[in-house]
Amino acid sequence: MLQHPIVLQSFSIIDQEVSEHKLSPREYEIARRVIHTTADFDYLNLIDFSPTSIESGIKAIQQGLPIVSDVNLVNQGICNLVKKTFNNPLIVALDKAAEATEEKTRSEIGMELICQEHPQAIYLIGNAPTALLALSKQISHSLIQPSLVIGTPVGFVSVIESKEDLNRLDVPQITTRGRKGGSTVAAAIFNALLILAWENR
Repeated sequence: MLQHPIVLQSFSIIDQEVSEHKLSPREYEIARRVIHTTADFDYLNLIDFSPTSIESGIKAIQQGLPIVSDVNLVNQGICNLVKKTFNNPLIVALDKAAEATEEKTRSEIGMELICQEHPQAIYLIGNAPTALLALSKQISHSLIQPSLVIGTPVGFVSVIESKEDLNRLDVPQITTRGRKGGSTVAAAIFNALLILAWENR
C-alpha cells in the first residue's frame, strides 16, 4: 500500500477534471501527482520530459543508485517512500557545505562536492537555482553523467536561466517551465517515478 486511499481518491477527482492532454500514460501519472501536491492544473502543461527520462529514472532507482537533493525539504518529501521500497542512499547537498561564501551559496558548494562523489546519481533540484547551475556546469564539462536530473527550482533570480542551461544538455531530465516549481514539486515527480519503478520491478 504505497498510495494512501485519500491520494487515490484525489487522483480520481483530478482524472475527472483533466480534459484532453498530450502526455503519455507514464508522463500523466507524474503530472497528476504534481497536480495533487500543488492543486495547480497548470502543471499538466508545464512539465517537460526528455525522451529517456522516465525509463532512465526507473532503471536508476531499481539499481539502488544514490538520490541527491539540493535541500532537506526535497529529501523529507521522498525519504519515507524510498525507505518502504528500494532504500536508495539519500544525500542532501546543503549538508555537505558548512557555510556560503561571497561567490557561492551553500547549495552550490555542496552540489560541487557531491558531483565528484556520485557522478551517476539521480539529482533532484527543487529549490536552489545555483545548485542546478553548478550541476549543469559539471555535466557540460563531461565530469559527470547523472542517470536523471529533476530540475524544478522556483522563484525569480536565475530560475529560468538554470532550467534553460539544463535543457541544453544531453542528459535524462524532467523540468518545469518558467518560474514555477519548488521542493514539493521535485519530490512529487520523484515519488511518482518511484512508484512506477516499484510497480514494474
